[in-house]
Amino acid sequence: MSGAQPAPARSLAGVVIAVDGPAAAGKGTLARRLAESLGLPYLDTGLLYRATGRRLLDEGADPADPARAEAAARALTPEDLRRPDLRGPAADRAASAVAAIPAVRAALLDWQRDFGRTHGAVLDGRDIGTVVFPEAPVKLFVTASDEERARRRWLELRGRGVEADPAQVLAELRARDAQDASRATAPMKPAGDALLLDTTALDAEAAFAAAWALVRERLG
Repeated sequence: MSGAQPAPARSLAGVVIAVDGPAAAGKGTLARRLAESLGLPYLDTGLLYRATGRRLLDEGADPADPARAEAAARALTPEDLRRPDLRGPAADRAASAVAAIPAVRAALLDWQRDFGRTHGAVLDGRDIGTVVFPEAPVKLFVTASDEERARRRWLELRGRGVEADPAQVLAELRARDAQDASRATAPMKPAGDALLLDTTALDAEAAFAAAWALVRERLG
């Protein structure tokens, strides 16, 4: 990987790094690169909710149906996380709907904790530092302006050949932010000891350099 940095001297066995933040802030790219640089497993926890939502859409069920959503979450398999249709507006809406259901979050909590506790890991999501691993020694909360996040999401969709209206992309991002931040169970918010990283004016390399510096500082 271009620009890879040497890992901190401290042993990383069992260390969990939590990377939280809203959609299209860049947290997934940062988390993957941190995991690669540190030699830790990586989990995009949002895929768990996206895959749960997709199961329900396949069944013609309402992703907001608590009983059906919990059953779908408990039936999730690793293969579900490798589906090619877990991105896009429909998957975004379904994921946000199932993520607001307490029983779904409870069903997926052990999955996430088991993954992180086995060998240590970098996990990204919306409640890793507040609920899943509140004891994580490193917590990042990655954000960017609404407009910049919408621009990135629009470019991502266009790159996949998906036609999207920029104004609609912005509206959907804001609607999802509001739903994720206001849900009663595990709302999206920075942990009290999270390190904040605003990537609005940063390209991928600069964002990674900033995140790497914060991780090194926290790990010592």
